[in-house]
Order: sequence, then C-alpha cells, then structure tokens
Amino acid sequence: MQVPLISIITVNYNTPDVTLEMLESVRNLTYPNLEIFVVDNGSKEDYIPLFESHYPEIIGIRSDKNLGFAGGNNLAVPRATGDYLFFVNNDTELADGLLEKLVACCQKYPNAGAVSPLIMYYPGPETNHKRIIQFLGATPVNSLTARNKTLGLGEENTGQYSKDAAFKSPYAHGAAMLVPQTVIKKTGSLSNLFFLYYEELDWCDRMHRHGYDVYVEPKAEIYHKESVSTGKLSPLKTYYLNRNRIYFMRRNRSTLQIMLFYCFLFFVTIPKNLLMFAIKGQWDHFDAFIRAVKWNLKKEDRKYQEDHTPVNTFFEQV
Repeated sequence: MQVPLISIITVNYNTPDVTLEMLESVRNLTYPNLEIFVVDNGSKEDYIPLFESHYPEIIGIRSDKNLGFAGGNNLAVPRATGDYLFFVNNDTELADGLLEKLVACCQKYPNAGAVSPLIMYYPGPETNHKRIIQFLGATPVNSLTARNKTLGLGEENTGQYSKDAAFKSPYAHGAAMLVPQTVIKKTGSLSNLFFLYYEELDWCDRMHRHGYDVYVEPKAEIYHKESVSTGKLSPLKTYYLNRNRIYFMRRNRSTLQIMLFYCFLFFVTIPKNLLMFAIKGQWDHFDAFIRAVKWNLKKEDRKYQEDHTPVNTFFEQV
C-alpha cells in the first residue's frame, strides 16, 4: 500500500538559524513520502536561497510582506499536493515516528479534521533538561469569559501518556497539527483575518460545524523551543490577543451567547484590564487594549467571509 504524501508547511520570520535546525530534524525523519514548504514571511532579507542551499529538497516561497501566521501558511496551501498537510512552527524539532503516528490516527478516525501531537518544551536549562509538556489538548472556550485552559501545561512527561489512545480535544495547537487535504477542501484553511493568535481555534470550530472532530495523539511527540516562561507581555501581543479573542467569539458563537459575552466584556473584562494597566502605568498596553476593542466595534461582522488583505504593521487595520 502506498504511503500517503505529507506536505510539511513551516513559516520563517527573521529566524533562519532556528528554521535550519527544524529542517535538519525533518531530514532525519524516516517517513518516506514528504514534500516540504518553507515560507519566508516578510523577513528583513530573503532567506529562501540560504534554506535551499542547505536543503535543496525544500520548496521555498517568499513573501515581501509579513502576512501573519495564517497568511504565511496559506501561501503554501494551494501548492501542497499531499494527502495530509502538516502545519508546524519553525521553532520545533520533530521526533522520529511523529508523522507515522499522526497519519495512523487520521486513518483510524476518518472524521478527524485535525490531529496534534503531544507538544513539549525543548529540554534545556530552563526546563532543568526535563521533558515538560506544553500541550496535551485543551478545554472548550467558555462562552461567557472567552477563556479556556491548556491541558498538561507544565507537567513533566515521564512516559505516562505513551500508551494512551488518541482522544478528542476541542482544539488542536497551531505549533503542530496534521490536517487531511479533504478537510481543507471542505472547510477552507486558516483565516487570514486573525494575523496572530486564535486562528487555529477558529479553524477547529469551523471543522466542528462541518462535522469533523479534532484529536490529540499522545504517542506522537514534538519539541517546541518556545520559552516555558510567558515573558513580558508586549503591546502587540496585548492587542492581538484581545482583538482576536473578541473576534473569535463573534465568528463562532450564537447571537445569545455573543450578547452575554458582551455584557461580561464591557462590565467586567474591559474595566478590569484598563484598571490593571493604569495602576501599573502600562499606558502602551492600555492603548493597545482600547484599540483591540475598537477594531471589533468598527469591523464589519463578516462572520464566515475571508479577508486576504495582509496586515503589515502594528494596528494597521485599526
């Protein structure tokens, strides 16, 4: 039986060394049927020739503008010919056997819209060289607060999940998710409207509306070089997290749920956050939060339409 073709898609933005390390981990995989897309997403210089010189097997795509996480990935989607598309962050390292296990999960559950592996922080001094879990599924987004939790976060992986069967999760993780080509043809791809954050949650909700389930395969593992510490929240992150949290609710909840969410938003969330930023003297975050809310008040509610206009600078669409 022919091994399914997997199209690996990753996006680089000004981190060529990190991308090269990820590509080396891909080259070391034993999965025999791959095509690899690397999108250089508006980096200060075109790194595609560098990647191709080290890894001539890749298919390089250059964008002169930063199209965001979704927009960068979506440049490769129309060119991908795989039975499955594997969206993976460039700051990851893939463990051997990862792709075989994700494909096996999709084959076992034909209704699978997306499958994520067990995602761990990359072992190093920050983790005391332990295998610390970043993602093992998620809880649903609360319809009142628009918040949810990541399962397994911060737990040491000692192999306690290595024999567990794949299980359903409301959401996959954008750092690593395998999606059948047939699902993309039916549901479309990631929405460019989000630019950063919440795009995979929005996509998973769209999959659910089309009758698909989302799974986590704990026997498949990947290492993510994202910091265990969330670090200082930048104004840009404040803007996009809050802008997209609100917009996610507008796109994926009923009219009644949205009305209740707005009550909580305007009477609890907004006053609480603005007071916190004011007390701390974080006026740049204060301004970013207001802009995030204003974007949603001004933005036409095109619930399931897509906007392919790139966001190039902070607050450009405000």
